[in-house]
Amino acid sequence: MLWRTGRFTHDLTSRALIMGILNVTPDSFSDGGSFVDVPRAVEHALAMLSEGAAIIDIGGESTRPGASAVPVAEELRRVLPVIEKIVAAAPGTVISIDTSKAAVARAAIECGASIVNDVTALRGDSRMAEVAAQGGVGVVLMHMQGEPRTMQQVPHYEDVVSEVAAFLAERRQHAVAVGIAADCLAFDPGLGFGKTVAHNLTILRHQDRFAADLGPLVLGVSRKSFLSRVTNAATMDERLWPTVALTALARAKGARIFRVHDVRPNLAALRMAEALLDMDF
Repeated sequence: MLWRTGRFTHDLTSRALIMGILNVTPDSFSDGGSFVDVPRAVEHALAMLSEGAAIIDIGGESTRPGASAVPVAEELRRVLPVIEKIVAAAPGTVISIDTSKAAVARAAIECGASIVNDVTALRGDSRMAEVAAQGGVGVVLMHMQGEPRTMQQVPHYEDVVSEVAAFLAERRQHAVAVGIAADCLAFDPGLGFGKTVAHNLTILRHQDRFAADLGPLVLGVSRKSFLSRVTNAATMDERLWPTVALTALARAKGARIFRVHDVRPNLAALRMAEALLDMDF
């Protein structure tokens, strides 16, 4: 299984990847405000790389439940200096831009980003597909019911697995039709994005359906609130351990890219799971 992201090609056949989260926002649910300062953001990116992150995913607009939209100019102000300095400090870093705005994606690609991580799956901005196709970058298509401001109010599905799978399959077809190469696409079922705890758990139980039918599967469970609902985790730090457990379990079910805040423990869980899956280890 290969995933092509610009000038990088990732062989996901036997080794999955860790995507380190870098939120340069004041209001993200887990670490809002921690990395709004450019030097601190770059320092954190370099630390995640040293711990084994294969990708740094940079976001300048929070998509937590209830989050407000951020103007293009402000999002650019937040992300571009960070991308530029990471590229200068660590040439060859695989950078993902977490945005649904074409103008932000285009500028980030020009600065060195090679992945567009779009929570709207190319629906939020009619120009996004063209930007991604022209850039030849990797694209993560995510499922979200509703929008961040309203998505957790009344999530409803008749069959969450079938509906999410059908949505991602349609988005895959659309992306290829508008010129994005099929081997540049990866897919995120959008845990926590317009889904109840039961919906999230059902998707995790049946994630092999997504992995088998679509392509590289991206999983983002890191520190999410449904972990507290299941485990009674009282603090954000206590959500680490269920995140690590899901990284190992999800790898066994076929996920290949893990978007996490805590790189080292999740990478250790990932490699342990892969050692068990690989009889030649």
